[in-house]
Amino acid sequence: MKTETADGPGLLYRLGHWCARHAWRVVALWIVLLVGLGVADGHWGGTFADSFSLPGTSSQTGSDLLSAHGSSGAGGVTAPIVLSTGQGALTAHRAAIDAAVTSLRHLPNVLAVTDPLSTPGAVSANGDIASVAVHFSSNPAGFDPSYLTRVDTAVQPLRADHVTVDYGDPLGQLAAPKSADRTSEAIGLGVAVLVLLIGFGSVAATGLPLLTAVLGLAVGISGLGLLAAHFSFGQSAPTLAAMMGLGVGIDYALFLATRYRALLHDGQDPYEAVGRTVATSGRAVLVAAATVAMALAGLYASGMSFIGSLGAAAGLTVIVAGAASVTLTPALLGLLGRRIDRLYVRTPVAEPTGDSDVWHRWAATVGRRPWLFLVSGLLLLGVLSIPLASLRLGHIDAGAQPTSRTDRRAYDLTSAGFGPGANGPLTVVTQLDSEQVADQSRRQDLATSLRNDLAAVRGVASVSTPVASPDHDLLIATVTPTTGPQDQATADLFHTLQNDTLPKVLAGTGATGYVTGTTAAGLTFTDTLVSTLPLIIGVVVVAAFLLLLTVFRSLLVAVKAAVLNLCSIAAAYGVVVAVFQWGWGGSLFGVGEKVPVESYVPMMMFAIVFGLSMDYEVFLLSRIRESWLQRRDNHLAVASGLAATARVISCAALIMTSVFLAFLLSTNVVVKMLALGLGVSVIIDATVVRLLLVPATMYLFGRANWWLPGWLDRLLPHLDPEGPAEARELEAVR
Repeated sequence: MKTETADGPGLLYRLGHWCARHAWRVVALWIVLLVGLGVADGHWGGTFADSFSLPGTSSQTGSDLLSAHGSSGAGGVTAPIVLSTGQGALTAHRAAIDAAVTSLRHLPNVLAVTDPLSTPGAVSANGDIASVAVHFSSNPAGFDPSYLTRVDTAVQPLRADHVTVDYGDPLGQLAAPKSADRTSEAIGLGVAVLVLLIGFGSVAATGLPLLTAVLGLAVGISGLGLLAAHFSFGQSAPTLAAMMGLGVGIDYALFLATRYRALLHDGQDPYEAVGRTVATSGRAVLVAAATVAMALAGLYASGMSFIGSLGAAAGLTVIVAGAASVTLTPALLGLLGRRIDRLYVRTPVAEPTGDSDVWHRWAATVGRRPWLFLVSGLLLLGVLSIPLASLRLGHIDAGAQPTSRTDRRAYDLTSAGFGPGANGPLTVVTQLDSEQVADQSRRQDLATSLRNDLAAVRGVASVSTPVASPDHDLLIATVTPTTGPQDQATADLFHTLQNDTLPKVLAGTGATGYVTGTTAAGLTFTDTLVSTLPLIIGVVVVAAFLLLLTVFRSLLVAVKAAVLNLCSIAAAYGVVVAVFQWGWGGSLFGVGEKVPVESYVPMMMFAIVFGLSMDYEVFLLSRIRESWLQRRDNHLAVASGLAATARVISCAALIMTSVFLAFLLSTNVVVKMLALGLGVSVIIDATVVRLLLVPATMYLFGRANWWLPGWLDRLLPHLDPEGPAEARELEAVR
């Protein structure tokens, strides 16, 4: 029987039916899109580098003042090149140093290069370590990788003279080994093949979701590369986009293929089955994709384009995956027809029939003791959430990278030669009033007082003599902390200088002080994210709540979904804190020391996890709601929906988890954090939430699950793409 409304077949039914009947046109269109975007990306694609601005903050104001007043080193990005002899003075290598400095000054995009032997403080006390400050016109992390060859050539005289040369960040980021994204994707796909073959038996049903996901991911990543030529995206954007695109792409196509096979087993005509599949499961896929994309778009509420762009990158591949699922997947199903189960490794299975399978029995068990399962599940999530109470946000510096990387070696050499604080100095910029600008004596007195007061602050290792900018409008001093950039003590020092020391020292002088520099910008970035995180959570939760409320026309279902997803996210946060911040097993993932949680990881995790949690929520609730509309028996609807989706959700979750955890092979610590957090969250969501908490709460709520005040029902729009029939049926049920 066709899925029709009073006005004829619905939009999604017609889309699926058309794609199945014109399969080769649809496949050809996707191939043309893939090749066209791939070629365009190869010729005109952009690069990815971490870059952000914080208008209105102390660090950004200080940086802008340096640029506006022509201070040396302002208006670009400085990266250190660290030299070491191992033993012996660097002065013995004067000729090689001069040759390297001269060659570096002639490189494109280089504004200035300091001579370490003639720059105060650039050589360590014992003379065997030195730092060459190279000032670039823009962030070198975003340069073409071939640029590094020119830098290597420039410093070759030093290496030939047996001087060790290492590149500090951000130049060191350009020299970092390529991430193992392709290996991670291959592992994820390999696990997906095994899971699908074991779970469903059919070779064709296994290959179809993988083909759809890979093609959609390739299109999405190529499109992202083109966008990167015109918009700024963070360094981890393509990796994050690949994780999301591959994971949801397999999930979405798998849900459609499973429903199609079930309809075929019921005797449906293949084209009719495709149309009904897209009209039902395809609707759930679109709602799920919209929820994930909406959650990711909520990151723009942070007010920072850097964070928003990471969400946009992941959202792009999710949207492409959703589009591929409702167009390419129906086309491939149309081509396979009834042959989808012809090749198999075991007897192919689709959705269970009857009520004697293991999932119906599990649903009955939960239904007999819903309070027991609800309390047990919440207690488990509570225990996993305990580490969250000690969450410390910060920026992960190069000291957390493997010693095989040049930026880590540069970090260690700098710490050994100049102290750990030399890896993250703070620049104090003092803007003078007109009288101080004109009076050199007053300016000098203020400089002396400023240096003495700054040096007296706890946690300060050294303070340079404040020097005037070329126009004498500014005094500029460098404060070196006693601790490294990611240490809490450095963050405390930054806040002390900005909020206490500078206001007291400059009180009554007419001058204004700012703390700026790379470390200050990172700490300000963290502070800004902490202050906006509640807003992000509120925006995402409210938006997802309204979407679920509109789609499922149920107040309790929408509230329950939001609350349970918040609980599962808290548990995932707890695991991340325990592994990375507490160091419980961090070495197993290639992180050799305890590190703070990267400042934007909780925000990214929240948007992604909340969206993905809603994926499984939508797939499960869609089937429960279908059964409820047909039979109006809450217990039977919960049991039927759980049984119909348990196998496919379990397989999809296992695949998604393997995709995420495979990215633990990445060399980027932030990617490792996201990979572990997302992988754990999917496990929690597919087991504790979907198998315990959701059925337990729905059994307890009974018929109230489907209650919606009449006035609210009239107020909410109807987002049913299949037409008004289902809405009328729901109204009749109420």
